[in-house]
Amino acid sequence: MPMHLTSKLPDVGTTIFTVMSQLAADCDAINLSQGFPSFSPPQELTDRITYHLEHGGNQYAPMPGLPALRKAIAKKTQRLQGRIVDVDSEVTVCTGATEGLFSAIQAIVRPGDEVVVFDPAYDSYEPSVTLAGGITRHVPLSISEDGLDFYINWQQLEAVVTDKTRLIIVNFPHNPTGAILCADDLNSLADIVRGTNAYLLSDEVYEHIIFDGKAHHSLASHDELWRRSFVICSFGKTFHATGWKVGYCLAPTELTAEFRKVHQFTTFAVSTPMQHGIADYLVSNPEFYEALAAFYQQKRDLFCDLLKETRFRFTPSRSTFFQIVDYGDISNELDVSLAKKWTREVGVASIPLSVFCEQPFSGTRLRFCFAKDDATLANAVEKLRRL
Repeated sequence: MPMHLTSKLPDVGTTIFTVMSQLAADCDAINLSQGFPSFSPPQELTDRITYHLEHGGNQYAPMPGLPALRKAIAKKTQRLQGRIVDVDSEVTVCTGATEGLFSAIQAIVRPGDEVVVFDPAYDSYEPSVTLAGGITRHVPLSISEDGLDFYINWQQLEAVVTDKTRLIIVNFPHNPTGAILCADDLNSLADIVRGTNAYLLSDEVYEHIIFDGKAHHSLASHDELWRRSFVICSFGKTFHATGWKVGYCLAPTELTAEFRKVHQFTTFAVSTPMQHGIADYLVSNPEFYEALAAFYQQKRDLFCDLLKETRFRFTPSRSTFFQIVDYGDISNELDVSLAKKWTREVGVASIPLSVFCEQPFSGTRLRFCFAKDDATLANAVEKLRRL
């Protein structure tokens, strides 16, 4: 009798990022879909990794991460967010932010627990919740009158939070919309979770890519929120090295202990020479982060200036290296089919926003990645001008 496998994730297929990147490759299209930079990490950083590759740094690292890297992360956190974290009990190096998110969700979510996410929500959240036996509750971000800016409606969140709410996942700077939080937003979140048993998972991988002089307000910077938070960060986005898959989790001691119980059996240890090299670079270049926002703001401004020659409507992104555009003046076709069509026929790949939302999505919006060299961006917009 043939065996029948019942899927744990019956509604999950290949991610839209894989689909669109493969389609871009098949069609020889410019890939502005998947979020990876087209430029190299700092030479000094790769030199330090090479050094450790060639000088014995190739065996297992400690499960929580190399002490030197955890110390560098702790110094960075204190410098930028004012939070003093314990190097031994509150910092864990992860195999990229995705593993950190997964391990935190598995550590805290039990069967039947409810987890709140904000739509458009990054696509790894709900499958991880499902695997933990949890139930995902979707709260759509509110949209400004012009349809081009996104923000949390705190009254709507408050209405969803109940005694069943185990976890609220926040993702700011927000992928895909570029929305950010201000200090008042953190206070509003604290008002809602105060007196509840809800924990917080904060995806902050774009923490250093915020524009127009705005600051990043991490949940780690807020005393009340910190006590119930896992904060996930990524070196891949920061160092233009998404393929390295090195990130970290900050959390109070009790939460870190539970996190590590899962982490040690999910990945155990992260690449040792990568950790050595990043630790060296953070010590010798603590100011590196200060230039990152300006670097990407130049990319954003160039891309937006070029887009003014098209029929897209948009507001310049407030963060990340993604730009949302509204194509409603060009077509009313559904975003998924249109993104694929334009990849084939126009030669530029994008990401449709509807794939990040639970409810049927009537908007006409696409996400483009502008973490590319100037010539690539100009070439892409030249193709889009013909629409």
